[in-house]
Amino acid sequence: MMNKDNWIQLQTICSHYQVDVSFFTNLHDLGLIEIETVEQSFYISENQIHDLERIIRMHHELELTPEGIDVVFNLLQKIERLQKELVTAQNRLRLYES
Repeated sequence: MMNKDNWIQLQTICSHYQVDVSFFTNLHDLGLIEIETVEQSFYISENQIHDLERIIRMHHELELTPEGIDVVFNLLQKIERLQKELVTAQNRLRLYES
């Protein structure tokens, strides 16, 4: 059984962000978030809140569907990964330039 201290009930998140439960189940089906079920209640890990807030902003501000969010979110993750790789390569290059 999971430790509920690091988990937030999905219904609380729905109320706070004013988003329907089906939106989150669609995100879960697309693999964008993980939802845990305990005693017929659904929970989301606190570790996912940062990504979840980004996703909700895309949904509200850009009016994206879960499928559109999936595309944009994956592209943003690739950009972040490439930026980290670029910084690593720049740091290595500086070593050789010195």
